[in-house]
Amino acid sequence: MPLRPDRCVSCITPDTGRSRVRQSSAAAISCLLLLFSSTCRGEDSDKIVTDRPDFVDSSLTVGRGRLQLETSVSGQYDKAAGIATRTLQTPTLVRFGVAPDWELRLDTDGYTRIRTDDPASPPPVTQSGMSDLSIGVKWHMVDGEGMRPSTALLAHVDVPSGSDSLRGHGVRPSLRASLEWELPANFDLGVMPGVAYDSRDDGHRYAAGILGVVLGYEWSDGLRTFIEVAGRQLAAPDNGGNVITYDTGISYLIRRNVQIDAAVFFGANHSTPDLAWTVGVSIKF
Repeated sequence: MPLRPDRCVSCITPDTGRSRVRQSSAAAISCLLLLFSSTCRGEDSDKIVTDRPDFVDSSLTVGRGRLQLETSVSGQYDKAAGIATRTLQTPTLVRFGVAPDWELRLDTDGYTRIRTDDPASPPPVTQSGMSDLSIGVKWHMVDGEGMRPSTALLAHVDVPSGSDSLRGHGVRPSLRASLEWELPANFDLGVMPGVAYDSRDDGHRYAAGILGVVLGYEWSDGLRTFIEVAGRQLAAPDNGGNVITYDTGISYLIRRNVQIDAAVFFGANHSTPDLAWTVGVSIKF
């Protein structure tokens, strides 16, 4: 049977003065432990969670009043029918929390430079300028527990706002769901299905599917690697076909609110660029 709190000190020593000192010391230690525990929880809430460098977005939002910048440099190479295309971009995502479970999002591929080298008609042709903007919102719907995944819904609208040579046709909406499971042994699983309403260069509108599956592993509190299959576009051949990549990458927290990362993406079919890469940094304010 446990000792009563008002009797355990007197059981140790009959010196009431020493008992009071010990009681005061115990109270001080308890307060310090409570303060330390609260501080740790506050730091955990400040830990950055990003939507990059993998294709599957996180199911978490940044938190009310928090601003998060995720920016990078990316490159892409493709060769088909003897024509080589090299693309350089600066993808950037800005996220702002308007409520605990809601965030506003501004996304763009940023500055884009495309160099096309056709041996049959030299010299190489270069296009450059700013890409379109995408305006969106993320809603964290459900916390994960047991077999229930942490779930979010993301809605975006791409608007024709870029340079003339890179501007898309009309407004292109998309809707995605992000589902994440915490698995045993430091593994995690993410699945992101979705649908987009896009347009071809000739202005023809079409619907396309989206599906990504990522498996991650946390080596430590700040180091994570992943492998992924990303169906970035699932569409008919006339609409660009299926754009599918096999991805792998790494992310590392150099501070609790600063992440650096890198990834490479390998094309799975003829409709997909042969190789792509990205190197980025993300900061939570």
